[in-house]
Amino acid sequence: MKEMIDIVAAHDQALKAGKKTALATVVLVEGSAYRRAGARMLITEDGQLTGAISGGCLEGDALRKARMVILQQEPLLVTYDTMDDDDAKLGVGLGCNGIIHILIEPINDEEINPISLLRAVIASKGYSVLVTIFSLKDRKAPQPGSCLCLTDGQEISKGLDLLDYKNELYNVAENALCSRNSSITTYNNHTVFIECIKPLISVVILGAGNDAIPLTRMAGIIGWNITVVDGRPNYATVERFPSAQKIVLARPEKVLNNLVLNKWTAFVLMTHNYNYEIAFLKELLPLQPAYIGILGPKKKLERMLDELEEDGAVITDKNLEAIHGPVGLDIGSETSEEIALSIVAEIKAVFSERNGHPLKYKTTVIHSA
Repeated sequence: MKEMIDIVAAHDQALKAGKKTALATVVLVEGSAYRRAGARMLITEDGQLTGAISGGCLEGDALRKARMVILQQEPLLVTYDTMDDDDAKLGVGLGCNGIIHILIEPINDEEINPISLLRAVIASKGYSVLVTIFSLKDRKAPQPGSCLCLTDGQEISKGLDLLDYKNELYNVAENALCSRNSSITTYNNHTVFIECIKPLISVVILGAGNDAIPLTRMAGIIGWNITVVDGRPNYATVERFPSAQKIVLARPEKVLNNLVLNKWTAFVLMTHNYNYEIAFLKELLPLQPAYIGILGPKKKLERMLDELEEDGAVITDKNLEAIHGPVGLDIGSETSEEIALSIVAEIKAVFSERNGHPLKYKTTVIHSA
């Protein structure tokens, strides 16, 4: 999602500057590659790149081909075979052994284009599906490209009325939105990349102390939506937290009134104020969020839960599963920056349904799809 946000922003800047652009998308990977299908890169006519389609070794050649696409205003499917002797020279920095198919599309001034579809994905509050069609068998045939964005509340399409498999395509896209799985399928001479995209993670940081600053910076680098909450106006300021999209000054019982929450919202309690945190936790638990991180020793957490239950709060098994205290992965953190790293890694692991174990011990592929 962060890559999409950066690409759309770069496109808007290029448009203001009067520069033409093209979008390169990895649509199919056979074997191993540094980036998976769905990786994207925006190319301007003067050679500026935003995003990435590889580890850096394919970008130069893709830039040359993108300039041709911009000039001719026709999509182009490019294939790099890193198992081939010639193309392997391009992939020497990839450390991979696969075939990478990349669709390069010109961005024109039509109302619906690849960028407008990405914009719809970014605006979505839930899962989204992007559909990209390309001709793998006949590369000289027209390449339909990005043609459909489907979300829970919106549908944007382009050129689908020309396809005799339109209804089947819609059904597959809707199934992908329900199952939350990406896939590759074929219709006639077309290959179709059905890409299911996860929502943007939001993190609400309760506490505007100095140790919250590196946490917001790291979350900002990843592209998460950040809210900082505190009751002290001299701490919760834009100057201290420039990465935050929102800063809330409120008492614990009023905080939730100022937030828009969904299943992809994580909470981190790090105020160093026991009374503030237990009061907020009392308001938060009934909502059953997917992640609640609490800074401090386990005894502090146990005391908070005991006091809440004594006060009549109902703490469910789902609550206990969502609460992470002490917060963060065990990586030997000591400084505030190291603690922030462990917290960000744990939040990412939880929402990706991973365990945070070293990849060297993984016996299956890293990415299942």
